[in-house]
Amino acid sequence: MSYAYRFQKVLEIKENEKEKSLADYNHSVNEFEKAAEKLYECLKKKELLEEKALTKLSGGMSVNEMRHIQQFVINLDKTIEHFQKLVMLSRNQMQEKQYILMEKNVEVKKYEKMKEKHYQTYSENLKASENRFMDDLSIQSYMYKGN
Repeated sequence: MSYAYRFQKVLEIKENEKEKSLADYNHSVNEFEKAAEKLYECLKKKELLEEKALTKLSGGMSVNEMRHIQQFVINLDKTIEHFQKLVMLSRNQMQEKQYILMEKNVEVKKYEKMKEKHYQTYSENLKASENRFMDDLSIQSYMYKGN
């Protein structure tokens, strides 16, 4: 008699859901990292531009050049603001996916624990059945030899 867990299909479905949730979470982490890298690059560009502008300002520069740098900084600020929103949204999405993954993980653990308990009960019943069978054999053997 082989062991068969009655909720094996459900466990497999839950494990598949967990794997899908893990893939979704990993994808959201990658999206967050990409957005954060873009934000960092823009902030770095702005910092370098401002340093360059201060250096040129101390040496003297034309009004057109100042206006050009100022416009570029304004555009960078808009880009930075966009990426800050994107980072915030992707962080929220990543946290949401993490929460879903944790829920799926808990569900799988519950079914695995149920399977463990079910197998333990099965093993105990099998052992008790074998012991009864051995007792019956011993009694039959005793009766056969005794008569």
